Amino acid sequence: MAKQVKVTEYQTRVYTLLQQIPSGRITTYAAMAKALNSSPRAVGGALRNNPFAPEIPCHRCIASTGFVGGFKGDWDKVPSGQNQTSKLELLSQEGVKFDKEGMLMDKSRLMTWDEFKVDKL
Repeated sequence: MAKQVKVTEYQTRVYTLLQQIPSGRITTYAAMAKALNSSPRAVGGALRNNPFAPEIPCHRCIASTGFVGGFKGDWDKVPSGQNQTSKLELLSQEGVKFDKEGMLMDKSRLMTWDEFKVDKL
């Protein structure tokens, strides 16, 4: 029997928005927050607990500075960096590249908050 996953209304809105980001594009926590009239930390919290990854592509969300950020609640030094390595690999497979410091190389791949269709939420 399949385990039922419970998510909040807010998480549902975040995950629905994530599905609008096509492969090869990314967005920021801040852009998603602005589209949702929320905060980047709240978006990060919903992404940290995404039970549907990578089908719901939380790996396509990065810090507004262009830094790759964390993945599944894990950053480079905490504790192993394995999740961040996985995020970089997923994005690389989609053509999104980062330099050795974890900074986005091609800013034209960024999706801005006003590209989201929030009326569908």
